[in-house]
Amino acid sequence: MRLQAQLQVSTLIFAVLLSTSAQAEVIRDHTDVDLVPNGKGWGEHHPAHAKAKPGSGSNGINYHGGPVMLGTTNVYYIWYGNWSGNSATTILDNFANGLNGSPYYNINTTYYDSAPNPNPGPVANSVVLKGQMYNNYSLGKSLSDAGVASVVSSAIGGGTLPADANGVYFVLTSPDVNESSGFCTQYCGWHTHAAVSGVDIKYAFVGNPDRCPSACEAQTVGPNGNAGADAMASIIAHELSEAVTDPDLNAWFDRKGEENGDKCAWNFGATYAAANGASANVNLGGLNYLIQQMWVNANGGSCALSY
Repeated sequence: MRLQAQLQVSTLIFAVLLSTSAQAEVIRDHTDVDLVPNGKGWGEHHPAHAKAKPGSGSNGINYHGGPVMLGTTNVYYIWYGNWSGNSATTILDNFANGLNGSPYYNINTTYYDSAPNPNPGPVANSVVLKGQMYNNYSLGKSLSDAGVASVVSSAIGGGTLPADANGVYFVLTSPDVNESSGFCTQYCGWHTHAAVSGVDIKYAFVGNPDRCPSACEAQTVGPNGNAGADAMASIIAHELSEAVTDPDLNAWFDRKGEENGDKCAWNFGATYAAANGASANVNLGGLNYLIQQMWVNANGGSCALSY
């Protein structure tokens, strides 16, 4: 019951934080509007027109014609800030690799591409942690959206990480780093894309929830003994699934502009007790995690932990 209460409080706080957004027009009566995602968890009016182009689909989420990521998804971690002695580097490395071939990540295979792409088909249940690097506060302890983009482009432009069209680059920040556009007040993470070195690069910001436990952590003790890193695993799962099913923000989302992760945010499903008493709901790579459910694009649509 204590965890359930904590989850309910966290969900309520997160909903309140989103409702205060000054960056986007957040519309709660969606009966007569079609919004597009902004990658931060809520829908907006498309800047070019009042409504999103109608999409096709019958499972509570629609396809709008854009590409999905096909084949193996390569994950790249950029550890920004101070991670010395932090077990997150082990916990989150294991998490990325543990997703490969898992029943959880298999949910994303219910999302597909279509013509004019040369090889239309579903997202593959294949993930690999392809590379990682450390960035010791190159832009200080407060990053803007543009700063996050700069961290990614510098890593690629400097040759430390490759320009990989089938990669998702995660900027993971230590607890002393802020993201000035709304971390802890409007979102816990986000994803988007940009052209870098002539390649369409998909990237995400994932802040450390230890900076704001009441807003971005579902429980104060994580199943691996690192509340911040354990909570980051759920945020990574959220942003990775959205990046592969809606990489350019024009593929899979619903009329509210919510992507597959948004539709199940803060829904964890059935849990069990880890050895340290924390709640968990999946075991990946031999470690327990508490990660949000994901929207299954099949059988009418639902939030689930496996497919």
